[in-house]
Amino acid sequence: MLYDCRSPADRDRGIAAAIEAVKNGELVVLPTDTVYGIGADAFTPYAVKALLDAKGRGRQMPPPVLIGSRHTLDGLVFSLPTAARDLVEAFWPGALTIVVEHSPSLQWDLGDKAGTVAVRMPLHPVALEVLRETGPMAVSSANKTGQPAAVTAEEARDQLGYSVRAYLEAGPCPDPVPSTIVDLTGEVPQLLRAGAIPLEKLRDVVPDLVDGQGA
Repeated sequence: MLYDCRSPADRDRGIAAAIEAVKNGELVVLPTDTVYGIGADAFTPYAVKALLDAKGRGRQMPPPVLIGSRHTLDGLVFSLPTAARDLVEAFWPGALTIVVEHSPSLQWDLGDKAGTVAVRMPLHPVALEVLRETGPMAVSSANKTGQPAAVTAEEARDQLGYSVRAYLEAGPCPDPVPSTIVDLTGEVPQLLRAGAIPLEKLRDVVPDLVDGQGA
């Protein structure tokens, strides 16, 4: 079902429905500050598999994890590098995804990820309201693999159909540029994907960041 979150009453119903769906292991589509995302509870393996199946994607491309608070990050990683903390302080919530080594004790299965996870805290009130109730969610762009990323929930529904329990519509994405991805698992921070936050701004915070896109 699609809920128009631009209407206060529909927003409340939609957010409640999305939270319930995620807790039941079902899929939802929600707005973010980049493009719309399809999400599932990160700690429910069959829900993550359903997400990958809905997109037509295999385990070799595990979905990022979205969180609703910076503090949640401390519960996901064993030891957070100083560069990661500095970047989070500067750009979260926002369009920065960081790749870090997750705590080995976490009971989740996001795919073939070799002990690392890509994490982001989005700058969107609807997404944050959902995430603060559900906890960490596996979230990928709300589209079939190979198709354009959805910039409205209605576009996402056209592609994903009945595989998703609740669609939260908040209007077109104002700036549908993907998030910037920085890998912080090695000795030197690396830019993996250029996106909404330019390299120069990142280097203002982490001067030794290297552009690893050609690696």
